Amino acid sequence: MINYKKFIFNDFDSDVWTTLSRSKLPILIYGMGNGADKIINVFEKYGIEYQDVFASDGFVRGHFYKGKRVISYSEACEKYKDGFDIVVSFGSKLPDVIERIYSLEEKHNVYAPDVEVCGNELFCEEFFNLHLDEICRARECFEDELSKNVFDNIIRYKLSGRLSYLKATAFSDTECDSLLSLGKYESYLDLGAYNGDTIKKYLSLCNNLKEIYAFEPDKRNFKKLCAYCEQINDIKITPLNYAVYSSNTSLFFSASGNRNSTAVSNGSYEHKTIEIEAKAPDSILDKIDFIKYDVEGLEYHALLGSKKLIAKCQPDLLVSMYHKSEDTFKLPLLIKELNPNYSIYLRRLPYIPAWDLNLYAIKKG
Repeated sequence: MINYKKFIFNDFDSDVWTTLSRSKLPILIYGMGNGADKIINVFEKYGIEYQDVFASDGFVRGHFYKGKRVISYSEACEKYKDGFDIVVSFGSKLPDVIERIYSLEEKHNVYAPDVEVCGNELFCEEFFNLHLDEICRARECFEDELSKNVFDNIIRYKLSGRLSYLKATAFSDTECDSLLSLGKYESYLDLGAYNGDTIKKYLSLCNNLKEIYAFEPDKRNFKKLCAYCEQINDIKITPLNYAVYSSNTSLFFSASGNRNSTAVSNGSYEHKTIEIEAKAPDSILDKIDFIKYDVEGLEYHALLGSKKLIAKCQPDLLVSMYHKSEDTFKLPLLIKELNPNYSIYLRRLPYIPAWDLNLYAIKKG
């Protein structure tokens, strides 16, 4: 049995927040918006000061963020001639943007800290130590060494913020989809259907699909989803304007009108919220071949709401595993508990930060 903590911390000795708090160089934040807000909140907790905020050359329009004028990268290089550390605060899957960020490592220490998409639980060294046993047990859920390698590098990335660990975990769509039995599925449940984008994808890949059920809680997204579904004539598609949960209930939801619409606590009114009906998949279906879970932090509850389907039908599962820090260990452990007769794999599409990290649970035999 390996000493997993020693194994993970082989190339670095502290998490990204401690590393930044010890840095002797000026710290500059690359980007603005919600990601930067979250990072600055953590900075305040650790007593980390940042000197400036910058954007790529050509994207500076004289605007301000947190009372600071946003400068260009060229201005930053001129202002801090002796060097500076870069903290990336936005996400992107665009190849040119990813390469631009990677190229900054030639001149700077570059960090892309992992902050939760949904929630406020920080994956720091303290969190890692607290959940070390669960993390080790989750690692053993994965079927192949490639998945375990992805898992290890994601843990290293989450702790260190270093881009090199992300580079080691990126796969193509084709490589990820090869884990699924796409030609055999006759029924598909899309949890978090957005505007129909994933339905469109799987319609092109699954030649035997006969029926699709699509959950989407946001009303504006649901309207777009219905408009798309009306264009499909040869397959039965049932759009459902529900959130998904472990039981039939109601939830408060942020009404953002984009793919990041998510459940919020009853008392959270920072953004416009609405109360929406939530359903457990088990209450609507009794048979399904393939389920995709991308429900902005409610994956754990959605899996519990599918436990009868998972036990009875053992559908193949594709589960987003990046919305919450605890997803790293809670989701694989839960799936093995619900039905141990799954082979579980882990793959990730190219993205900065570690988004589009997906768990695949495939029926054995």
